[in-house]
Amino acid sequence: MNSVAVIGGGITGLTAAFYLKRAGVPVVLYEASSRVGGVIQSVRQDGFLAECGPNTILETSPKVGELVRDAGLQSRRLNPDPKAEARYVVRYKRPIEMPGSPIGFFTTPLFSLKAKLAVAREPFIPRKTDPREESIAEFVIRRLGQEFLDHAIDALVAGVYAGDPYKLSVPHAFPKLAQLEEKYGSMIKGQIFGARERKKRGEIAKDRAPKFSFDEGLQVLTDTLAQKLGANVRLNAKVTRLAQSASAEGPGWQVDYTCDGQSRTQEHSAIVYCGTAFQLAQLPIESTQPVALKSLSEVRYPPVASVVLGFKREDVSHTSSGFGMLIPRVEGFKILGTIFSSALFPNRAPAGHLTLSSYVGGERYPELAGKSASELVALTCEDLRVLLGVRGKPVFQHTTVYPRAIPQYNVGYGRYRDLMTEAEKKAPGLFLAGHYRDGVSLSDSIVSGRNVAERVAAVLQDSVKTEARLAA
Repeated sequence: MNSVAVIGGGITGLTAAFYLKRAGVPVVLYEASSRVGGVIQSVRQDGFLAECGPNTILETSPKVGELVRDAGLQSRRLNPDPKAEARYVVRYKRPIEMPGSPIGFFTTPLFSLKAKLAVAREPFIPRKTDPREESIAEFVIRRLGQEFLDHAIDALVAGVYAGDPYKLSVPHAFPKLAQLEEKYGSMIKGQIFGARERKKRGEIAKDRAPKFSFDEGLQVLTDTLAQKLGANVRLNAKVTRLAQSASAEGPGWQVDYTCDGQSRTQEHSAIVYCGTAFQLAQLPIESTQPVALKSLSEVRYPPVASVVLGFKREDVSHTSSGFGMLIPRVEGFKILGTIFSSALFPNRAPAGHLTLSSYVGGERYPELAGKSASELVALTCEDLRVLLGVRGKPVFQHTTVYPRAIPQYNVGYGRYRDLMTEAEKKAPGLFLAGHYRDGVSLSDSIVSGRNVAERVAAVLQDSVKTEARLAA
């Protein structure tokens, strides 16, 4: 059996390669850049720790915790400070803590009485019968009203997808909402009555899932997986073509790639693609039955800039003691939201200082993500001055721009998923996994990597058994 090629060294590819190797399957991971980890990158400087991309992992599935255990990282895992549970949403130009109970919801100043009554009526709104695919905006307006969309869901969508609620698809971007309405007729009823079923499946709702990081940031996980893979990782290895082939070991795939300025070729038993949708659209794939993936170039990836700033504690009026704040568009600020990084985990800032991680751009203001580092810092400081009472200049700053950051599961996204499923059927041995297919969160990507590894291992084992029977 030839090795399996895993293309893409982000968290999905690393997870897939790690579990394939654990299953005894030879593997080669191809990463086009000079480092693994993708958007996961932790920078330690001057006593501050900057997360250039995501800040936490949500343990929504047992498979997430199993990866930490299997990688031997339990001792380096960090759970957030219990005092940092408060989450804020901006309204009236100030962060207001989100309520944590039904009583708190009906007393919070975040929503008007009219909006609160609309939520109370939600269990009595008839379920959708029109087969037309809805955007999240249409869904929320229909069930909860415009105010809840403008002052809550819009902020949530910005925090998860950096997206536009009028474009994102309910069944694809927020499938559990659609499933709750379909099965229970109501989101509220579904949250109540569906809790037992989720427990049986070992699943945890994202708003209740434990979140965690590591002592030196999330890069601890990706670096450790790369170390476990060792020589199986090839950096600066850009895959240029995939072609179905036949060798002495049986049918498989030929991978053409460039490394150190040289063109090279290697035979593999199977391919696991864990890159981006737009790169997949550009990758030539030659198979006995042609596959059509060029339209994946249409998948929207808006730009997002991460702006991590460090301040002296006395220069920030707000306690900044919770998880962070989300900002609806209607509030008129340029940043999408801010995570109170040093409140969540220890050693994210020197004593007497704090770290604030803000995000700019997305579908809301894509043009802002392209500004210079100094301009990004300036506009972020101006918003934080109003929102958190920040005074003076930051003593630490680190900016990272992702020109194409997060795939948008917009209305009609199902046609892309159908294309991927069809491609796997037409080209046996080609497997597609990652954030463009199985969810955009880190936990989704980890589960996607684990699942595709299990699928590949099962197919290869069946192939070996079949060959043994034929030989006998």
